Amino acid sequence: MESRLAALQCHFTWDLDPSVSKLLRLRDKLVDIGTEEGYSWLGHIYNLQGYIHYRLGRTDDARRFFGRAAEAFRQIRNTVSDEGPWLVVNYGNLAWLHHHMGERAGSQYFLSKVDALISEYPSPSDGELHPEIYAEKAWTLMKFSAEKKQLALGNFQRAIRIQPDMVEWHTSHALALANAFKRHKKGGVGADVLEKMKIAKEHDPDNFYLAALYLEACAKKGEKNIEVDARELARRVLRKPVSSYSGLKPLLRVYRNHVSMDEAIDLAEEVLERHPHERYLMRCAAICYKKRIFFHKDNPLEHSMMDRAISLYKEEILLYPDSSLKRKISLAQIYAESDNQVEADRIFDELLQSDLDPEGAQMVYNCYAKHVHSFRKESYKSIEFHMRAAEIPVHSSYRENSIRTLRRIGERNRNRMCGEIAELLANLQD
Repeated sequence: MESRLAALQCHFTWDLDPSVSKLLRLRDKLVDIGTEEGYSWLGHIYNLQGYIHYRLGRTDDARRFFGRAAEAFRQIRNTVSDEGPWLVVNYGNLAWLHHHMGERAGSQYFLSKVDALISEYPSPSDGELHPEIYAEKAWTLMKFSAEKKQLALGNFQRAIRIQPDMVEWHTSHALALANAFKRHKKGGVGADVLEKMKIAKEHDPDNFYLAALYLEACAKKGEKNIEVDARELARRVLRKPVSSYSGLKPLLRVYRNHVSMDEAIDLAEEVLERHPHERYLMRCAAICYKKRIFFHKDNPLEHSMMDRAISLYKEEILLYPDSSLKRKISLAQIYAESDNQVEADRIFDELLQSDLDPEGAQMVYNCYAKHVHSFRKESYKSIEFHMRAAEIPVHSSYRENSIRTLRRIGERNRNRMCGEIAELLANLQD
């Protein structure tokens, strides 16, 4: 049975291995998708939620979400049969869940269900997985590390090559391509990726998330009339159900960077006024205020704007209690900008004394190093915390930033800690 379980294609065998903080953030993100906007991927959403709850030690919730996934697939596919190849991953998850719970008979039952599905619905392409499996694996990997996102691209390509008529696969592949370029190419996506996004947008005209990303990519290429297109897309987004898939977040980014920061704030507030209790919309509005505070310092801020930002972040922290670390850091940074150093220091002190996983500690150390350098003018303490962030062998933008900062300090060779910096940089582990 162990070897049969290991051979399954499901979340338990895809080497996901996220940290607890990542699991909690991802759980909240999946909830924010909602059930209406994420409809075509609803089965995949529930499958991933089931796996997350298992990893968090909540086996009853895991079982419940895996059950929801199976039902969602049956409704979405709307076929004569209640079963199909889209259930292979779900049954594999259930086989593993029963195995971990010590329920051998249940595990055996779902292993036999997987075998039956594979026999009845073989892959159209010899020697390859069924495209439904490639698609779900790709969609899942998109939610994890940069390396996993690269693997997602290959899995989407295989799924589309075998079964090219699934619109949502093309859309998600285009989103994955755009995401990959966003991380690695500051100048925006290449012409080939932009063309793929355009084609996917034409075939999936109601996907405003893709439309917003495409508009952003066009803006970065210097195309005209971005303001007109952004305002038209905003009118359409406002009519959509509240969801992180609605396209609002990337559209607000287009407004902030290519239209007007004030218009971005107005749009965020308008949406929030229509749905005042939706936490995801509070998140979008809070980001707009934060960007206004930190990146438009040439324009003087009114106290009311600073107060509004603080209010939004406080409310957001209450609504995301299990994934609020980054939000608390943002709140501390805003307090610092508002000259309330006492409150900023209080939040950072609480975070430094809290029980953080390596990824979270790295984030706090890097942000605190910048804080004490900018607002308390304590250069040695800043270096100490940059070193602590760099020592944690977790790949992240925070670690990279701390390493770059330490290298610049070392190259100038004007600080009495240069020897310690050089020794640390020479001995860093990946």
